[in-house]
This record gives sequence, C-alpha cells and structure tokens, in this order.
Amino acid sequence: MGDRTHVLSAVSAAMEAELRLLDPAVRSAPDLMAELLHPGFREFGSSGREWDRDSIVAALTAKGAPGPRPITTSKMKGVQLAPDLVHLTFDTDSNGRRAHRSSLWRLTDKGWLLYFHQGTPFTSEDEPS
Repeated sequence: MGDRTHVLSAVSAAMEAELRLLDPAVRSAPDLMAELLHPGFREFGSSGREWDRDSIVAALTAKGAPGPRPITTSKMKGVQLAPDLVHLTFDTDSNGRRAHRSSLWRLTDKGWLLYFHQGTPFTSEDEPS
C-alpha cells in the first residue's frame, strides 16, 4: 500500500506543478516560470517551434508579448516511470486552439521540474466519434 501512495503522490505533485505552470499569473512572471523548469528543459511546441528553458521564459514574459490566455485542461492523467520521473498527458484549449500535451517531470532537490514537453495541435475532426 505504501508504494501505491508514493506513486499517487508523485503523479499528484507533477499534476499540481503542471497546473501551476499553466496559470496565466505564473506564465507572465519569469522568476515563477523559471523555478518550475529544469535547467535542461526542452519543448516541441504546438506551433512547431523548438524551445529551451531560456527561450520559452523570454518569449512568454517579453515586453509587448500578448498576455497569457486562460488555458483549459482536460483528460489529465499520469504515470510514474521511475522514482524521479513522471509522465503526464492531457489536452488543452486556449481560446479555441486545442492541443494534445505530453510532459516529463523530474524530481530534483528543488522539487518536481518540467524536463520535456510536447504539444500537438488537433481539431474536433481529429477525435474519434
């Protein structure tokens, strides 16, 4: 029973961190965003662009950048792949822009940090009936 509780807490902690990262208040604050991203962070964005930690923080928090839009999440689930690694999958909708998402969270001495993220755009026609 203890192992199952540990797994649930790891997945829950990663989910909580993911939801914090999607919060518009965090997305517009470089220091808050950076503290959730692993130094080796990489992302293949739904735009098709590849990002690293510095470039994603700079892009999302740049002066003149459009303010972060509210993001709705659905179907979030996770699995603990190793004691220090959780994989999350979920869907997002940001003002009609929908994407399937996949995140790898690593446990470090600073807590759970996002190590890798990928977003793939989709439309309602892409979903099975």
